[in-house]
Formats: sequence, structure tokens, C-alpha cells
Amino acid sequence: QLLSSCCNSGVVCLLRPLLLDIVPSIRQTAALALGRLADHDGELAEAAVKAGILPQLICALPEENRYFKKTAAFVLRAIAKHSPQLAQAVVQCGALEMLMICLEDFDPGVKEGASWAFGYVARHNAELSQAVVDAGAVPLLVLCIQEPEIALKRIAASTLSDISKHSPELAQTVVDAGAIAYLAQMIPNPDAKLKRQVLSALSQIAKHSVDLAELVVEAEIFPVVLTCLKDSDEYVKKNGATLIREIAKHTPELSQLIVNSGGIAAVIDCIGSCRGTVRLPGIMALGYVAAHSENLSMAVIVSKGIPPLCVCLMEEHEDHIKAAAAWALGQIGRHSAEHARHVAVADVLPILLDIFVDARSSEDLKTKASRFKALKNILQKCTYLPALEPLLHEAPPTIMKHIIGQFSKVLPHDSKARRLFVTTGGLKKVQEIKAEAGSLLQEYINTINNCYPEEIVRY
Repeated sequence: QLLSSCCNSGVVCLLRPLLLDIVPSIRQTAALALGRLADHDGELAEAAVKAGILPQLICALPEENRYFKKTAAFVLRAIAKHSPQLAQAVVQCGALEMLMICLEDFDPGVKEGASWAFGYVARHNAELSQAVVDAGAVPLLVLCIQEPEIALKRIAASTLSDISKHSPELAQTVVDAGAIAYLAQMIPNPDAKLKRQVLSALSQIAKHSVDLAELVVEAEIFPVVLTCLKDSDEYVKKNGATLIREIAKHTPELSQLIVNSGGIAAVIDCIGSCRGTVRLPGIMALGYVAAHSENLSMAVIVSKGIPPLCVCLMEEHEDHIKAAAAWALGQIGRHSAEHARHVAVADVLPILLDIFVDARSSEDLKTKASRFKALKNILQKCTYLPALEPLLHEAPPTIMKHIIGQFSKVLPHDSKARRLFVTTGGLKKVQEIKAEAGSLLQEYINTINNCYPEEIVRY
């Protein structure tokens, strides 16, 4: 209500003349008031732009003292943060050139304020991020992360992350300025907030391409980055796992490097020690590693990666986290009968099936957990019949055909399995299935029936 009252009363227009007052403290206080108003409300930020305060704010900025420069940078970031349109207004008024002057200032607080403002402009989209690059900010931001002040390091690293995230070309600009080596050196820093931003920046660089991921790896981030997965700060854990995920997704060779450095065990421990969205990048990392090859999938299995993924399916309430765990399990089990057996023995299949038939599950989760993803991938390889047989009594038709298909492959060649299939009621269940004549499901049923004497089938 107070903000609405300020907006309606035209307070922005009343503050505007004070930016030109002859008394420095009045100019600074007026700017601070405008910044606080704009920071809290997008409408007030828009009103400030329409009132023409931006040109007035920056016109005399080079001659102002460091206190006013910090305040002016705060106003610019407060306006830019709300939307791409407001950030574009900041760019169009020539603010980036003035912020560059602040970024070259001797005072760390002024540099910090300018870095923060650049970050709020760059984070919106690639076009605005390119404007920051074109202004020449990246080399100076790389210098800022080398400064002794922790707060300045944090904001500069965060801004480099915001610039890098939009495209490979923007990330390459950050790399070309030499950022990777300095960011990698700060991974062991005891300051949790700094580590969050450093790991985020490296992740945003590595995600775009194999070449960029390899450059990050060549900065010798392993095995030191694995210590972040044991950090007491959950965001450090999450960002560390995100960095590993972004590297693992590209090639089998990069995933193998993670395995060789002990990364799989570290990720698994991380998943087991946290809850909620903090788990998500670690879950995805295991899935990406397992997806590349049979050997890498077996490395996840040997490191006991299946049980914690199964726990995520049972414990987590968010559908997207369950979906990620289901996807990862599907990547582990899809390679061979041996891989599928390891997943099946962990009682994953009934959980995935329950998710699929649960009316409360989102359509996205159902798709990832069953129809064309995890459950199907595992069922198409699984020949461990004791894990498949209980599903015969619960599976819907879309899943049933894959289960029956596996029985039709195994039973003709396994006499012991054929006997058990009769005594446990599996053969009886098969006779109850209604399949269309000539369908693939009917072919599977016929193959199973042909394994037994006609009188047993009739009985």
C-alpha cells in the first residue's frame, strides 16, 4: 500500500530535481531513495524511467564521489532487474559506458556496485548480455575476481555466470578473457557464497559444448570440485553437482574422467545426504554418465548408485525430481540384460509402475517413468523373470506387452522358468489377457502357450 501510495503521489517526479541539487549529500540521498523504490516495485522502476531520471543520474557520474557512484549503480541495477524492457532502457540511456568508468574505479565498493548492475542487465537475454560484452566489461570483471575483497569476487563471478549462460559465443568471450583459470583457483575458497558463484560460472561455461567443457576440465577442477559435494552449504552442493552434470552430458570420455576421479561415488553420497531440488543435478549426472555406454552404466551400478535413486522415487514429492530419478534408472537399465537385472533386483519396477498408474502423477512424470522412457527401457532388456512376474497382475495394457514380450523370449529356453510360471499363476494370468488377433501382444502370448502341452494351457 505504501509503494502504491508513492507511485500515485508522483514521488519519483519530486525526487528527480534533487538529483541536480548543489549539495552532494542531497543528491546521494535522493538517488538512494529512488533506488529503494525501484528495487521493490517494477511499476515504480518504470515510473523512474518515464520520468527521465536515468540521463540525469548518469550525466555527471564521472565527476561524482565514490558514494554517489555506488548509489547510482544501485539505482541502475534496481531498475534493470525487473524486466528485459527496463534493462534495455538502462542500456539505451548510455548507462553501460558510465558503469565501465565505475568498474575501473579504485574503490572496491564502486566496482562491486557496477558489477552487480552489469549482472542484472546481462541475466535477461543474449542481446542484453552481448551489450555488456560490447561495452568491454568482461576483461574488467575477470580482473575483479582477482581482487582481494570477497564481496567483489562474488559479484564479479556471478556476473560472468550471467553473461556465459545464454550462448556458446558469449561463454567463449568469458573464456577468452582468461576467466576459467581464476575461477577454478577459487573452488577451494572457504567462503560458501563465493563458491556458489564460482561453480555456477564454470557450469554455465561448460554446458554449451564439448570444447568448452574440456577447457573447464583442463583447469584441473578434479578432484577438488568433489569436495564441494560434501559442503555444509546446500547451494554449494547443488552447484557442484550441476558442474559435474554439465561436463558428464557431453561425451563418454568426459564421463569416464569423472568416474576415474571418484566422482560417481561422491555424487551418490551427495544424493543421499540432501533432499529436494538439491538432489536433482546429482540425479541427472548419474543418468548422463550411465547413458553413454555399458561400462559407464556398470560403473554407476558398482558404485551402488541404484538404491539412492530408488529412494528418490519413494521419498521425493516433486514430480520433476521423481521423473529425473526414473529417467536415470532407465539409462542404467537399458544397455543389457545384466544391467536391467541389477535395476530389477532393487525392486525399482513396481515403484515405476505405481507411479505410472497413480492418478496423481503428472503426465510428464508418467511419460518419463514408463511409457517411452524408464520402464520401457528396462523391460525391453530385463530377463529376470521373478521381478517381472508380479507386474503381470498390475500392469496396464501399454506396459503389459513389454512384460509378456520378455516372457516369450525367456520361457522357450528355460525349463525351470516354465515350471515356476505355471505354479505361480503366471500362465493363468496370460490366458486372461485379451489381445487383438494378429497383434504383437497376441504373438507373444502364442509363443508362451506353445511352450506348454495343450492340456496345461486349457487347464
